[in-house]
Amino acid sequence: MDQQDLKLSKKLISSYKKRLEKEILDRSMKLKMTQNKFEEIINNNNELINLKKTLEDLEMESESHSKV
Repeated sequence: MDQQDLKLSKKLISSYKKRLEKEILDRSMKLKMTQNKFEEIINNNNELINLKKTLEDLEMESESHSKV
């Protein structure tokens, strides 16, 4: 993957992650969940965990490409 692809991938994944978090927040508010419960859902959501990990991996790959 070149640097351009990495940037685009990070941008798309980050955007998706933010939309997912917003959707969880919106639904939590509709259900009148407490903030603690909402934060617990965000922190334990497998999809969000995977997205964070993928973003970290892309960042590391981006850094390794920039050193070359």
